[in-house]
Amino acid sequence: MNLNELSDKIALRELIDNISIYGDKKDFKNQVQFFTENALSETIAEGKTILRIEGRNEMAKAFAKFNKDVETLYHFNGQQIVSINGDLATGKCYCLITLIGEENGKNIKTTIGATYEDDYVRTENQWLVSKRVGTFEWKNTIEIVE
Repeated sequence: MNLNELSDKIALRELIDNISIYGDKKDFKNQVQFFTENALSETIAEGKTILRIEGRNEMAKAFAKFNKDVETLYHFNGQQIVSINGDLATGKCYCLITLIGEENGKNIKTTIGATYEDDYVRTENQWLVSKRVGTFEWKNTIEIVE
């Protein structure tokens, strides 16, 4: 591995971490700036597509709507594998997502084990996600009793 490949791998890791950090802040307007203008985002749960959106504006609206009842949102990114070919790359990342919010007067914590399979493109010396398929592999929901 040469220095350029290593630099690209670090940049791609920072890209997915920044997407998570801005998502955790619920700053969806800035979060979607890490995607291409016409990026495709698809979310799959229990083998079915539950969300399919295209473009930054639609993504920001959909992410805000999906998380409107969530008080705390926390992504913990784990293993990441990337394959780089010039200005294009693909990658897979494991993520543990925690959502805390109120449902029917109860504090509920939902934990989701997810994988993200991404297509990346380098534009103007910046890597962006052009396609993201998020798969919720498993989910656990519990009531928080204080």
